[in-house]
Amino acid sequence: MIINLPNILTIGRILMTPFFIICLFYDHPWAKSWALFIFAVASITDAYDGYLARKNDQVTEAGKFLDPLADKILVSSAFISFAVMGVVEYWMVALIIFRDLFVTGLRIVMSHKGFIMITSTIAKAKTIIQISIIIFILLFLGLKALNLEPLKFILHLIVQYHFIYVLTLITTIFTVITGIAYLTTNRGAIKQFLTANQ
Repeated sequence: MIINLPNILTIGRILMTPFFIICLFYDHPWAKSWALFIFAVASITDAYDGYLARKNDQVTEAGKFLDPLADKILVSSAFISFAVMGVVEYWMVALIIFRDLFVTGLRIVMSHKGFIMITSTIAKAKTIIQISIIIFILLFLGLKALNLEPLKFILHLIVQYHFIYVLTLITTIFTVITGIAYLTTNRGAIKQFLTANQ
């Protein structure tokens, strides 16, 4: 594997994931805030590594493989952790992870065989929405753990009106829709791939 700055950032994002999970479950008033900080830094590297690779002509096959994998590891770890904590529903997490892993796996296999998959704008918006809901949940958990009196009313409203459930449901529906749209957009390439491997 070619070691360059974009790939280092990608690998760093993978290595940050265990620390993110540890902080998320650690019993300390500031632990959830630490988890939020780690996730935010990892998300920034997600945007920056691809930009650097394209800008400096450092796009590599290893980077193409590791970048989406690192994204899925980080995002999936967050959603699974939320489900274990009872913050979001398991079925929502299952749909989100199935869609992401299926599409990522299909893209990797087809790319290995020389077939190019088109990533639509709506699919890129999906990633932004997923990261946004994760940050919202982490912010909620962090503020709740700190138990700050001025914020108790706001946190109570979030719980009372099921904001997290509604936002995660919207994220789940949008994620599934983008998966269907992705398969539809690339149906020609998928058909050629299946025909070539019969």
